[in-house]
Amino acid sequence: MPIRPALILASTSRYRAELLGRLRLAFIAEAPGVDEAPLPGEAPAALACRLAREKALAVAARHPDAVVIGSDQVADLDGRAIGKPLTHDRAVAQLQTMSGREATFHTAVSVVRLGTGFERTLLAPVVVRFRALSGAEIERYLRAETPYDCAGSAKCETSGIALLEAIHSDDPTALVGLPLIRTCALLREAGIDPLAAADRA
Repeated sequence: MPIRPALILASTSRYRAELLGRLRLAFIAEAPGVDEAPLPGEAPAALACRLAREKALAVAARHPDAVVIGSDQVADLDGRAIGKPLTHDRAVAQLQTMSGREATFHTAVSVVRLGTGFERTLLAPVVVRFRALSGAEIERYLRAETPYDCAGSAKCETSGIALLEAIHSDDPTALVGLPLIRTCALLREAGIDPLAAADRA
């Protein structure tokens, strides 16, 4: 039986690690050290794809025989990228801006295996419609969740779901940070069976 290549998540995000952990595959996480600043005029979807690829390539360069997963998410409101707020005031401003409107969260995943020349990136857009939010609702949510490390300040996996009217996606975990359907497809192409752990159960 061939030896399965090492699997590395090019991220320090606890959300992505938790999602990848659902597959019950052994993996390690490693910081990619990539500058996430957008390029001049770069569209949100293109930014997400570029950063996912650069993260995977940065770690793969250190581990050419491993299968490396990179991912990135960029919120898009009317073609304008909305990143991680990092502060309370910025999170308030983001949610006020998205109140009563639709935003698209572009989540990209890139899988790289330099030893075999495999490299592919897929995009999973998620359309989110926000309720009309009062200032008091925004404050209560932010104080409870402190989602300052989340693009667009909305954590749908916890009480942030109460901010929304609808979510439209064909890859349900994409909004949390890692589109597992697309990730599994790319892992199969790269030589890792996402169900390998089930064989050992």
